[in-house]
Amino acid sequence: MTLETIGAHSPRRFNVRRLTRHPWFIEYRRLAAIVALANLWVFANGISNEIWFSEDVFDVAAIAQIALFNFTVAILIRQQRVVNLLFWIATRIPTSWPLWIRWGAGKVFHFGGLHAGGAVAGSIWFGFLLFALGTNTLNGVGSASSLTLVLSAIMVALMVPMVVTAIGPIRQAFHNQFEHVHRFAGWTLLALFWAQNAAMVRDAGIPLTSSLAFWLLCLITLSIASPWMTLRKVPITVETPSNHVAVVQFDYGETPFAGSSNAVSLNPLFEWHSFANIPTPGKDGYRLVISRAGDWTGRFIDNPPSHVWVKGITTSGVARIETLFKKVVYVGTGSGIGPILPHLLTFDVPCKLIWSTRSPHKTYGRALVEEILAHSEDSIIWDTDKLGKPNLSALALQAVRQSGAEAVIVISNPKLTRQVIYDMESEGIPAFGAIWDS
Repeated sequence: MTLETIGAHSPRRFNVRRLTRHPWFIEYRRLAAIVALANLWVFANGISNEIWFSEDVFDVAAIAQIALFNFTVAILIRQQRVVNLLFWIATRIPTSWPLWIRWGAGKVFHFGGLHAGGAVAGSIWFGFLLFALGTNTLNGVGSASSLTLVLSAIMVALMVPMVVTAIGPIRQAFHNQFEHVHRFAGWTLLALFWAQNAAMVRDAGIPLTSSLAFWLLCLITLSIASPWMTLRKVPITVETPSNHVAVVQFDYGETPFAGSSNAVSLNPLFEWHSFANIPTPGKDGYRLVISRAGDWTGRFIDNPPSHVWVKGITTSGVARIETLFKKVVYVGTGSGIGPILPHLLTFDVPCKLIWSTRSPHKTYGRALVEEILAHSEDSIIWDTDKLGKPNLSALALQAVRQSGAEAVIVISNPKLTRQVIYDMESEGIPAFGAIWDS
């Protein structure tokens, strides 16, 4: 039996896990669906109990609070400190617990489903709010001012492109535009939320601080502003072992933990890119591996800067969940070795590495490859220039069966990541990898 046939699935063999673990049913989408169902229940309950519409008048204050509550959930769940807290809670589970519990806890990084679900639901509720305000005004009831109506209409108009550009295929095809729309329209909406809330409480004749919306807006504003409060420009040193890769060294602040990432920028108002941190035990500072994957990374490698902008705090990433398992198999392609390397260096959890890449010594430099080999046992480094593209699912399955590993962590491109996770979980093996939800 060859490596290419190990773990291959017969299309005629029925396996219920191949249905339940299909990428369409990942935890990210399940969480988004839960948010949608919860909002549908709230809406239906409000209709049956005449909460939203009673005595020919829409209760715009109640509708506005539900909309803002959804936005609060969407924003807070992506806040760096909240992300770190979620990972901390999930990884408190001991390895003595049943595998299915640890498998579920390892999916903590799918929290983006709450972000997407909350943002879309909040936008729909806000559209309902605009309808309610307009209907009350046309019927000559309620107390909405022209300012409240105009601000609400502008806000709905801004929410539409934010939702549209976040749709998966559109986001992938126009990622830079997606980032710009979300950043600048988001900031504008935050200011408009404050103005609209002030207008609504003035219309109602109540103190500003007496409304729930005021305190939710305070929380949202603090969450959005906090990373920018730490914005600074820091020096770096850059090595380019090839025209495909840059290894960036940072020597500022505290040394980050393995399984974390930081965002860097050359123009903080327009572009931010997150990369996995590579701390070396016993040494200060950390490294990032940046590979050529687009215009920004290409410019960075061709013209290495002396400084970059950083903001926020070190944030947990997908591989942080390795401590939930007694042993793991890491599967990486190309610069995916960056997020994997810190776990090889610390070796908190026994692991086996499968790394597929083009000419590893030529592309990443002999020093980096030798460092990888020195901190890993029985690793598979697959040179695609010599051997062609491997069947990573087959290699991963073989590694799990031979090593007794409990889980597979994949750091690769979207297509390969989804395929390996699907193949592993169809075999009943927990598998984890980035989901590219933003």
